Amino acid sequence: MRILIVEDEEIIAADIARALGGMGYVCDVVHDGEEADFRGFTEDYDAVILDLGLPRLDGLTVLRNWRRAGRGFPVLVLTARGSWQDKVEGMDAGGDDYLAKPFEMEELLARLRALIRRSKGHSSIILECGPLRLDTRAARVTLRGRPLAISPLEYRFLSYLMHNAGRVVARTELMEHIHDDIDSRSENALEALVARIRRKIGADLLQTRRGMGYVMTCPGREDEA
Repeated sequence: MRILIVEDEEIIAADIARALGGMGYVCDVVHDGEEADFRGFTEDYDAVILDLGLPRLDGLTVLRNWRRAGRGFPVLVLTARGSWQDKVEGMDAGGDDYLAKPFEMEELLARLRALIRRSKGHSSIILECGPLRLDTRAARVTLRGRPLAISPLEYRFLSYLMHNAGRVVARTELMEHIHDDIDSRSENALEALVARIRRKIGADLLQTRRGMGYVMTCPGREDEA
């Protein structure tokens, strides 16, 4: 999952990015409204954490610009403003949830998980695909009830495909959402990653669509691609 963090206080931004990185998210961090505005128009994110009190362009203006242009990624509004009027203004501008500073990091993570789940059509923190279960809160994967030994990159791969189960995910999209290093985004590296995961979970759940990408096929889902 790829997250945009928009926060002008660098220490807070770094703390959020560190916490999200530890839970398997790929994070981009910007510190002003103009850069945030540009990123939101040119990049695809699974969610955005957006502070309202930004230099160069305020967060409400950024959010309104995105929504007017049809940018639909979920946005968690993060701000020191605490009045109910500020909350209403942020939600009316297109925010999906609101968290006032100071905040507990666990609450931010929980709200972010909920936003991503809803945007992908899931209601539970546990994602299931046949015998494979992914706990988004604990960042843990089990297969037939037993813990699955996987690397952080393998977790990000499985998390993205399981959040998007039944949908064919293009190779370029997959690489953009699991790698924070552009230099790591190569076709050969992706094929090697897919081969490793298939050895661990079996070939039936993870299928290749030639010329299109990859899809997690979960028994019982009605929306399989």
